[in-house]
Amino acid sequence: MNWCLRCRRLYGDWSRKTPEQRALATSQRVGVPRLPGLHARLSFRSGNRKLGGIPSSITSRSTCPPSCGFFDRGCFAEYHVLASHWRRVGLRGDSWETFLEDVRRLPAKTLWRHNVAGDLPGDGDQIDGRRLWALVRANEGRRGFTFTHKPMTAENQEEVAAACAMGFAVNLSADSLADADSLADLGVAPVAVVLPAETTATSLRTPAGRRVTVCPAETPARLSCASCELCAVPGRKTIVGFVAHGQSRALVSELVRGRRAA
Repeated sequence: MNWCLRCRRLYGDWSRKTPEQRALATSQRVGVPRLPGLHARLSFRSGNRKLGGIPSSITSRSTCPPSCGFFDRGCFAEYHVLASHWRRVGLRGDSWETFLEDVRRLPAKTLWRHNVAGDLPGDGDQIDGRRLWALVRANEGRRGFTFTHKPMTAENQEEVAAACAMGFAVNLSADSLADADSLADLGVAPVAVVLPAETTATSLRTPAGRRVTVCPAETPARLSCASCELCAVPGRKTIVGFVAHGQSRALVSELVRGRRAA
């Protein structure tokens, strides 16, 4: 991972820093502003170990829905190197049309992750169906997958269901096991859920008895997205669980546990 000089100074030797030093470092992060306009960028080879080198993209923060449970409250993409990349995309990322041209350049059957940061096109809670459909068409013959925290209104459900039917796997992001059941009940798309940081099981059940498979990259199997491919299956029934991680994992775990209790 390549760190900028600022991040090296703030976050280097993190395990050796005192709580006071960590608090000072996190208080100095500049955040990721919500700028007008839709921008995106495709990396043809990700440097993220978890992704295993597959192509990945970032979309500007204006697409993130304020209804997301982690909006300005623990989103992992607001920290460290990823936050720096996200800011740059918002400021001077490619136009949507240029981004789609890059997607069309991917070889046939390529597995790729859309939105390491950001959400489906459309400001705030609403999905821009025209732009999503353009992405789905650009993805034809390839194996794109993504996640969305957009609320599943009737209109958004139609857009997501159509994308999945065309082979672009949109995973509905749940903030608790109960929320995962509610999204799965819609029968619209596969579901993913955030789990507390202390989760050690490799599989568990929702309150309704649905199976949750913990992301194999976060278990002793240590698989990457390139070798797992589970999230890229549009018709998948099992729910994929992601254990809270990163600098905000304590806050995320608290939020998830609170919603579970509710």
